[in-house]
Amino acid sequence: MKADIVTIFPDFFHGPLDYGITRRAQEMGLAKIAVHDLRGYAHDRHRTVDDRPFGGGEGMVLKPEPLFECLEAMGLAPREERAAGRVSQSVVLLSAQGKRFTQKVAAELALLDRIVFICGRYEGVDERVSEFLADRELSIGDYVLSGGEIAAAVIVEAVMRLLPGAVGNEASTQQESFTVDGKEKSLGGADSTCGSNGLLDYPHYTRPAEFRGIAVPEELLSGNHEEIRRWRRRRALEKTFRNRPDLLEGAALSKEDEKFLAGIKDDRG
Repeated sequence: MKADIVTIFPDFFHGPLDYGITRRAQEMGLAKIAVHDLRGYAHDRHRTVDDRPFGGGEGMVLKPEPLFECLEAMGLAPREERAAGRVSQSVVLLSAQGKRFTQKVAAELALLDRIVFICGRYEGVDERVSEFLADRELSIGDYVLSGGEIAAAVIVEAVMRLLPGAVGNEASTQQESFTVDGKEKSLGGADSTCGSNGLLDYPHYTRPAEFRGIAVPEELLSGNHEEIRRWRRRRALEKTFRNRPDLLEGAALSKEDEKFLAGIKDDRG
């Protein structure tokens, strides 16, 4: 996979993507990250990439010309071919107005051969970029950042860790929060380790078995895989109910899950 990042602050990416999974993926030849300075496609002596919006308003907006020229120089397939799925490429505009980035979207992007990230700045980007250049518009949350650079780093990391071989134990990516395994969806859960299946991850413990008087739950020390699975599933349900109850609406729940959740609700009145 190749990830191209278009930004007015190329030096920003010299740190965040040089560590961990993104570095490993590049060293293994699984991915390549290229950062493009948008100001290199401005033609005035001040390398201007922004302007005031028509109709007035506060702040500046990124101009369309540098962005179109930058992407055209990359040799991407036409937007029509990308939209039709004839090529494995996508252009992503990062902005507060985009659809929310989720683990499901990360999995979709991980199947592509090339992704171009356009980092918005100032008050936004000329709408013609969204309408005629980008394939999708994404946001990493319901809040406003000064630009799309942090969002690009977040998405690149989330996507590249899903590339086969990037994570040492590939099974671990199937047992994380928000991950849904279609093969297990109808079962509402889980193998002996209890995959997340759309819920928040279950709690984890490691040695020592007792620390400052706090003991690891007995179920995890039992060696009984079914007992461990049931404990993990219930703790994942409990944590999801407490922190992200909205996730329960789309989760595949067994009758056992529903009964357990009903008990939690009754206990909390």
